[in-house]
Amino acid sequence: MPRAEAAVAPWFVALDVDGTILHEDESIDQLVADAILAARERGHEVTLATGRSWSTTAPVLERLGLNPEYVVCANGAITMQRDDTASGGYTRVHVETFDPTAVLERIRMFLPSGRFMVEMPDGFRLYTEGMTDWNLENAREVRFEQLLDQRATRVVVVSPDHELEEFLHIVEGMGLHQVSYAIGWTAWLDIAPDGVSKATALERVRGWLDVPLHRVIAVGDGRNDIEMFTWAGAAGRSVAMGQAPAEVRAAAAETAADVGHAGLAAVLDSLP
Repeated sequence: MPRAEAAVAPWFVALDVDGTILHEDESIDQLVADAILAARERGHEVTLATGRSWSTTAPVLERLGLNPEYVVCANGAITMQRDDTASGGYTRVHVETFDPTAVLERIRMFLPSGRFMVEMPDGFRLYTEGMTDWNLENAREVRFEQLLDQRATRVVVVSPDHELEEFLHIVEGMGLHQVSYAIGWTAWLDIAPDGVSKATALERVRGWLDVPLHRVIAVGDGRNDIEMFTWAGAAGRSVAMGQAPAEVRAAAAETAADVGHAGLAAVLDSLP
């Protein structure tokens, strides 16, 4: 019998990258890498849904040996589509942008010593002095004022002077409106266009792929995965990694083992 006739109905599998597939040192457990490829070989559509830019997502796909039809980057602001004629094998099929001027000026009032980075639709980034812990390829250092009046897909704010809990309190007091934002493990803020998240991009991709909602599964570990869990958990499966913050685990229907114990592998192996 041909494989297409024997295969089970495919699931749409959306995987966060950092803390789900990758360790903090960017290593990948072989168990996880093998489980990802095995799920793909069983016919499932396995893709990445990450806050990373495309330039830092593409190498992860290459390491995993994955070439899904669509990839969600920049917390949903950029969706890439496979295109064998394009340089790098993918093109931007959907891009959401916003003018970050108002939100940047407001955040700077609360975090005058913050470091800022703006990502453009083509992936080029502008950043202010002090963004030393980020990949700064395809980027240029500028004065804060040069970040304003741009069309951006993403804004990142880092505050090295604050511990996480203090930073959370400051962000709550900012009263940010008309942007979507997620707070990382440490004192950094990731801002997307209003109403844009991994969930909005994944729902669009799900429609393009024509996979029913009851056959979607999303796995992640961060606050920027909460909307994705709500989306997937409506009829499918939502899984938080074991090391995720309490509010992230509470948003998911299931909790896996932590990334240090290759928790993603068992989740993927549970698919038909």
